[in-house]
Amino acid sequence: MFDTLQERLGSIFEGLTKRGALSEKDVSEAMREVRRALLEADVALPVARDFIKKVTERAVGQEVLRSVTPGQQVIKIVHDEMVAMLAGGGEEGAPAPSSDDAADDAAGIDLAAVAPVPVMMVGLQGSGKTTSTAKVAIRLRDKAKRKVLMASLDVRRPAAQEQLKVLGEQAGIDTLPIVAGQDPVAIARRAMEAGRLGGYDVVMLDTAGRLAVDEALMAEMAEIKSAANPHEILLVADSLTGQDAVNTADLFNKRVGLTGIVLTRADGDGRGGAALSMRAVTGKPIKLLGTGEKLDEMEVFRAERVAGRILGMGDVVSLVEKAAETLDAEQAEKMAAKMKKGQFDLDDLAEQLKQMAKMGGMSGVMSLMPGMGKAKKQLDAAGMDDGVLKRQAAIISSMTKTERRNPKLLNASRKKRIAAGSGTQVQEVNRVLKMHRQMADVFKMMGKKGGRKGMAALMNAIGGGGGMPPGVTPPGGMGGGMPGLGGGMPGMGGGLPPAGSGGLPGLGGGSLPGLGGSKKK
Repeated sequence: MFDTLQERLGSIFEGLTKRGALSEKDVSEAMREVRRALLEADVALPVARDFIKKVTERAVGQEVLRSVTPGQQVIKIVHDEMVAMLAGGGEEGAPAPSSDDAADDAAGIDLAAVAPVPVMMVGLQGSGKTTSTAKVAIRLRDKAKRKVLMASLDVRRPAAQEQLKVLGEQAGIDTLPIVAGQDPVAIARRAMEAGRLGGYDVVMLDTAGRLAVDEALMAEMAEIKSAANPHEILLVADSLTGQDAVNTADLFNKRVGLTGIVLTRADGDGRGGAALSMRAVTGKPIKLLGTGEKLDEMEVFRAERVAGRILGMGDVVSLVEKAAETLDAEQAEKMAAKMKKGQFDLDDLAEQLKQMAKMGGMSGVMSLMPGMGKAKKQLDAAGMDDGVLKRQAAIISSMTKTERRNPKLLNASRKKRIAAGSGTQVQEVNRVLKMHRQMADVFKMMGKKGGRKGMAALMNAIGGGGGMPPGVTPPGGMGGGMPGLGGGMPGMGGGLPPAGSGGLPGLGGGSLPGLGGSKKK
């Protein structure tokens, strides 16, 4: 969602950092460009104007103009002000903790009320309200360990109640039985009663929407609010609608009183202005982001992390969290043991590709890594999309079990057979084999040297072999390349530096899942 804005701001700040000393004129010119970039990204004019004013006041101060690295100081100021704009002053932009239980905060919903806690989902028709209801319910069950009941109050849209029932069955979340002819207020009362009798912790109320905000819709929302007394009223807004989503949020907030916002389709190609404007316009926090179509693709909105992504600083914390969630700990332990013995066959490589896909593919991982914006753009231009991972997996699947365990058997005729079976070219087969050889050699060295020496050997091998495709410049600190970027990026190959005591939280040896790293128990 923020790709275009990230690209524009990146080029502006790149010009600043290349200069030595900065004059007041340099800062003013840069801020004009930032303002233009924000407006083009659909940020509301008053929000953009206030943001630029605050940044400029700090950026022309003596701490910047006399700084050893004035360009970096300006970027830091922009980052800090963006966090303040998105978070409204909350720590890291997180929702206010709902209780002493960190799991509640991880779910993104305030649960500090007597059970069953009513959560009312509102929004326009087509914003993804019903699907978001199921996604929030899953987070409450998995992250906050709450027993959740979902109820559809939408009696106007055909099959809306059946849709929520089906989603509940898919997710393993209970739904209120459908009673034909009941009005929304009666359904809300019945849902709360069922929640009390059934021992539920949370009752999710999925309300009806309209194509536009009207008096009938607001009257219905007010009646439901009066009947259910919801602890949370969450507006579900489509981030692709830009300023319309901001206007809708403002209207709903004035009429029914929102407690938070859920932005859907954050993985789309919207310009990001809605996310940057909503907090400032409504005064209500964005609590959750829908990051995909699957029911588990929703994350808590953290202003610090989102600002880092927009400014190309990456989001390593989210990357590690995603790795920890998708990592098969048992499989990783087995693979770590094999690698210590210097064993790494093509079945292991296939597992790396699988782990990479689970984490969102190349684009998903690179978008969270610091300094990878330019490399990601170059990869896209070179046609290095996530389809590469599928082609590599298809190549390995086209091999026999014996060939996967002993790649030395792969002569020219066998490579032709594999290429034909996977719908690829022999050159692609050779790239996969080369990538495997390099990784196998490095892991054998890591098994002998271990620790930081092993990681250094890995980075040197990455820089000298698989490398980036032609025309792609690797970011600083990546050792000249990443494994398999001549044909893919399996598991990132330990591309993240060791943090602190030689490993990222929950991951062994500073590597991402599957490449010898394991989830701590």
